[in-house]
Amino acid sequence: VISNSGFTMDNPKVITRKTKQRGQGVFATRPIKKGEIIAEFDGKIYQYDHAWNRYLENHAIQIGSRRWRDSKGIATSINHSCKPNCGIKRDNRIVAMRNINAGEEITWDYAMTENDPWRMKCKCGSDDCRGIIGAYRMLSQEQKKKYKSYTSSWILKSQVKK
Repeated sequence: VISNSGFTMDNPKVITRKTKQRGQGVFATRPIKKGEIIAEFDGKIYQYDHAWNRYLENHAIQIGSRRWRDSKGIATSINHSCKPNCGIKRDNRIVAMRNINAGEEITWDYAMTENDPWRMKCKCGSDDCRGIIGAYRMLSQEQKKKYKSYTSSWILKSQVKK
C-alpha cells in the first residue's frame, strides 16, 4: 500500500442497486449535468506485484504503468459500457460525459484507464459493444479520439512518449 486518502467523493444524485444482467450497478436518482463528478477512486494505491488479484476482485483502476487505486465508495460498483455516459478526469475521477437522466445507469469504458494485457468478455449490450473489455491500446483511433478528454492522464502521457 502506498497511500490511503481520508474521504469519499460520491455524488448524492446516485445510488447502487442490482441490475438485470450485470450484478450491482450505479444509477442516477436525479438529472446529472455533463462534467459533474459521479465518484472517485479515493482509496488505497497498490503497486503491480501486490494489486493484481485485488484489482480483478475489487475493480480497482489502473493509475500508472504498475499502479492501481481502489475506492472506498461507489466507484467500484460502476459498470463498464462500450457506449458510456461517463469518463475519467485526472486519473481517478468518474465524470459525466453528457447530461444523464434520472433512472439511467452510470457507466464508463474501463479502457479509459487500463493499459495492461488483461481481457474480459463484455456483457454491456450496447449497440457499440466490442465484445471484449481490455486495454486502451485495443481501442480504435476513432474511439481514442472520442475519449481523449475522458481518459486517464497517465495513459495519455504514455502515448506521447511513444
